[in-house]
Amino acid sequence: MRTREKAAFGLGVGAGFLYMYGRRWPWEDFRGRVVLITGGTRGLGLNLAREFAARGAKLAVCARDPREVDAARWELERRGAEVYAAACDIGDGGRARALVREVEARLGSIDVLVNNAGVIMVGPHENQEIADYEEAMRVHFWGPLHLILAVVDGMKRRRSGRIVNIASIGGKFSMPHLVPYGASKFALVGLSEGLAAELSRYGVYVTTVCPGLTRTGSFLNASFKGRHGAEYTWFSLLHGVPLLSMDARRAARLIVEACRKGEPELILTPLGKLGAAIQGLLPKTMSRLLSALNTFLPGPGPAGGGRRAGRDSETRLTRSFLLRGVRRAAAINNE
Repeated sequence: MRTREKAAFGLGVGAGFLYMYGRRWPWEDFRGRVVLITGGTRGLGLNLAREFAARGAKLAVCARDPREVDAARWELERRGAEVYAAACDIGDGGRARALVREVEARLGSIDVLVNNAGVIMVGPHENQEIADYEEAMRVHFWGPLHLILAVVDGMKRRRSGRIVNIASIGGKFSMPHLVPYGASKFALVGLSEGLAAELSRYGVYVTTVCPGLTRTGSFLNASFKGRHGAEYTWFSLLHGVPLLSMDARRAARLIVEACRKGEPELILTPLGKLGAAIQGLLPKTMSRLLSALNTFLPGPGPAGGGRRAGRDSETRLTRSFLLRGVRRAAAINNE
């Protein structure tokens, strides 16, 4: 065999190996599958729970607020789903492991883990504190890691499982005035992508989801520092722009389908895809664009101003008709 023919043969064998090794085997559906969703009581998490319920899954949802947990349980059971709901702080490793044991005792082995719980702190870096970074890392990185470690050995033994990590487009390029959030989402993306490479050989597929702005009304429950009203105004108004944001129900459908197929990554919005491409190919350009954006954002507020919830930071502009549609979405999504 000539050298050129040997090279072609080797390339063909290599391509075939890579195809078979990296091939995903989609599940037919989620009927009877056990799905654990953190932060599954409102916003995108609740929409994911609704979508999985519509596909016949058995659901476990958790959040820190017991009242939200009860409301979500009632709604999902009314939709005909079998539900286990619990109040849980996933940043506590012992509580996260206990949650997994409780779910498996009630519903059976966990087939799908969706790490969706999140916190958002908006404000300039001058008004952020170490505690803000620690909280973001605890919820966005340590919490998912605790839960992944609790379920992954069982998935590997069964040679079947799905892990969905809801990161953010902020985990691809870090936005000004969202630095603790972006830093923690970068950590989650790194964890998720590395595990995707290692676990696929066991039939366990990890999907890294990077949503952009989603019309859930979550800005009402976000926290703001610095000039609270000004920060809340720009952040909330962006969520009401259809070309910049995505309907939460559509986002949930796309995420659940990517999970079913075992896709390694899903970036939801066109603007997010464009931003990720620019960051990957032209990082200097992205840095300049973000720097330019920062000049339009509010300056630092007084030191020691503390944090304030979005619903407590309303301005005349945010109470106007501009947010009427997304406020309706907030009511639908328990925000």
